[in-house]
Amino acid sequence: MNPLLRAEGIQVLLARRTVLAVPQIEVKGGEVFVAIGPNGAGKSTLLRVLAALQPPQRGTLFFRGRRVSWRRALAYRRRLAVVLQEPLLLSMSVFHNVALGLLLRGRRGRPVRQRVMYWLEQFQVAYLAERSALALSGGEAQRVALARAFAAEPEMLFLDEPFSGLDMPTRLAILADLRRVLQETGLTTFLVTHDRDEALALADRVAVLFEGRLAQVGPVEEVFMHPAHERIAAFVGVENRVPAHIVERASGRVRVRFPWGDEIEIAASVWWSGEALVCVRPEEIELLPGEPCEGGQVLRGQVVQSVPLGMQVRVEVAVAGAIWRVLLPRSHWRRLDLRERRSVCLRIPPDRAHLLPIQREGDEPPQDATPEPRVV
Repeated sequence: MNPLLRAEGIQVLLARRTVLAVPQIEVKGGEVFVAIGPNGAGKSTLLRVLAALQPPQRGTLFFRGRRVSWRRALAYRRRLAVVLQEPLLLSMSVFHNVALGLLLRGRRGRPVRQRVMYWLEQFQVAYLAERSALALSGGEAQRVALARAFAAEPEMLFLDEPFSGLDMPTRLAILADLRRVLQETGLTTFLVTHDRDEALALADRVAVLFEGRLAQVGPVEEVFMHPAHERIAAFVGVENRVPAHIVERASGRVRVRFPWGDEIEIAASVWWSGEALVCVRPEEIELLPGEPCEGGQVLRGQVVQSVPLGMQVRVEVAVAGAIWRVLLPRSHWRRLDLRERRSVCLRIPPDRAHLLPIQREGDEPPQDATPEPRVV
């Protein structure tokens, strides 16, 4: 399938320093494509370039297979909708803010009112239609901005960290509504965020950026479960990254031995031998209290501490000096009575672990030369 949007050879310079260098990136029609990365990674710069809000020093955009002229980009931008972190509503009623895009496109009359009220209802702010946009709360204003974007009937939607200034309950509620609307409409969307939960909630595919360069691109579960290298693993929340030695490789299976002697099997195929990092997300490990630890794939350890994280608890377990982290629902943690120094067993499912080659000092790429992206 041909991509809806394709960018090639994008380079953006700031004070003669490269802040964005993307050889190629594609957004497929109907997908939600999310760019994630730490602050300063170039995510928002990439969005501005793709939406033709900022011309790069080098590079080409193609939309529906046709080249976008940077000098005549207005016609392209009229086919898009952009929602920023700040809603940028005008000093008029909520209704007129949402209607504005339609009115500028020459729409008039009853169909405009019907469409505006429909999208205000979709984002649960129809009761605010006659209120001044300047009297809205942050969450209400962002809902109105989203309604305005969808009411304009864009061919593609760009979202630049639209939830970062909102409190958690408001953010989760708007995320749920946006996810529902995107599933119902199939509107092609490019979202920028540094929040992993937002990416997991919305994305079909994810791009990870570091220092303005693509580090990995692929389906959201592929990137979060099988990061291409350790830096990506750390960023996407793979908290357990423990060195081990490969002792056996078979078809689709690898057996590894940890420095303290325990062995586990991992469903993987690797191209190297010797040492590896065993990478496991904390929510993928099963924690069993007490002794004995029966069956395979089991590590024995002691609870070091428990750290509450909202409705979840991160339990840190020492296994022969290595610290493993397990994420549990708070209610489950209470039932297990995981006091400090209690003996526990950790079971690691073979298909929920991932292997990476160990990067020695000097092997890691410099900050301005992240490896070529892994594209899926």
